[in-house]
Amino acid sequence: MRPDPASLQRALDTLYAPDAPHGVSLATVVMHHGDIVAERYGVQPDTPFGPGHPITPDSTLISWSMAKSITHAAVGILVGERRLHLDAPASVPAWQGTPKEAITLQHLLEMRSGLLFVEDYVDDGVSHCLEMLFGAASGDAATYAAALPLVTEPGSTFNYSSGTTNIVTRIIGDTVGGGREGMETFLRDRLFTPAGMHSAIPKFDDAGTWIGSSYVFAAARDFARFGELYRNDGATPDGRQVVPPGWRDHARTWSAHDEQFDYGAHWWLWREYPGAFGAHGYEGQYTVVVPSRSLVLVHLGKSPIEQRPILNTMLRAVIDCFEDGS
Repeated sequence: MRPDPASLQRALDTLYAPDAPHGVSLATVVMHHGDIVAERYGVQPDTPFGPGHPITPDSTLISWSMAKSITHAAVGILVGERRLHLDAPASVPAWQGTPKEAITLQHLLEMRSGLLFVEDYVDDGVSHCLEMLFGAASGDAATYAAALPLVTEPGSTFNYSSGTTNIVTRIIGDTVGGGREGMETFLRDRLFTPAGMHSAIPKFDDAGTWIGSSYVFAAARDFARFGELYRNDGATPDGRQVVPPGWRDHARTWSAHDEQFDYGAHWWLWREYPGAFGAHGYEGQYTVVVPSRSLVLVHLGKSPIEQRPILNTMLRAVIDCFEDGS
């Protein structure tokens, strides 16, 4: 059963109102049973990097931390081929023979490495994230993150960390081989193209590591296609299995509680919708997968962190236009 079109349009109108309290919405795609049933596009505001412009279905927008969930998919492909092992010590040569050797790939995916990392996006104090993405460490993000001190026992404490993800992407790159070119080919041929994400562009640092914590640029429809891949347990519409069956459940298996959402493995859990999970990014980037409602919802925009609860409520209003079993 499809939602009431009027209710869905009202929910989208609220997101795109000129005085919307959550900030600015740039692109929204609603996919139901694999079909786009609604989409809306806004206007990119002026920035220090250039003038504003209308967003279209072809506009590529930044993922920010939604890329972490794409990293999860890349890991899944290699786990399925038994080239990576979740419970083995993470393949970081500098950790061998040190207490960090106890860190597993599973710890990294659950954000339970035990490594120090301050995930702060405002330059008013210590921020390992800003130093890694924009500061002196930006040329080799994974080495920087891996060298930070171990402050808790691996597996014991949840600490959301973009540095952790870039350690994972270095491991992926080392496993795939071929440097940046090898990683680009792997992502394109094994993930983006099969999933229909033809606009997807990953960004790399000077060391050749994909910054999988933060940087995939893609059109909103392609982020929706990525969500659809997970809604269908890793299979494409034509039946090709891109990530192993069951890897979706790995993503949404509870590992930690946070303020507004729970955490699985490089995906957030929308606990009010059983089985639902989302890729979340800075400033209000979302790809939310609600299997019980055959739904994928993408929102891209610019919402200050203090306004995110308002945006989350608005996105729930979109989800609530659909019923379980619909």
